[in-house]
Amino acid sequence: MKPLVAIALALPLLAACQREKTTGPYEISGRLVAFNYRIARATFLVTLRKIGPVEDGATVTAAFDNPTQGAPVMVDRKVFPNQDQLSLETEPLHCIVKDKPYDVSIRVTARNGDLLQTLATTVVSSQDQTVLPAEPLVIGPLYDPNPKVFKPDGSRDFSPEKSCPET
Repeated sequence: MKPLVAIALALPLLAACQREKTTGPYEISGRLVAFNYRIARATFLVTLRKIGPVEDGATVTAAFDNPTQGAPVMVDRKVFPNQDQLSLETEPLHCIVKDKPYDVSIRVTARNGDLLQTLATTVVSSQDQTVLPAEPLVIGPLYDPNPKVFKPDGSRDFSPEKSCPET
């Protein structure tokens, strides 16, 4: 009986140990680095889940650290009130380094420009950019083998991009 009472008393405490509650219309529901080997492309992706009301015409702007150490990679999305999830995906990136945290700053603004919420997170890759070939493996709508990778003599060139700075 005593163990049951102890468990019953501990459950509310464990529930209190969950993630911090976010104030604002969104919370971060996922983040990852997506490597698409077929088209030799890597992107950062952050997803947001709506947890509160958001007005029509609001926008979400995300600033992702640039792996090439240039200007931040910006992503802007218009928000629609019936949208429960929002995906923020960058343009193709280069020079991603394994286990390096890349910062992401997210701003939610109202139609009139008022700041509604700020969120911050990091994206960490479990792979280096060197796992991707420099050229897409396939081209065209029929996924034809790319002749820059699959040579006429039968050889293959899966070498990675070589223009990244040393880390």
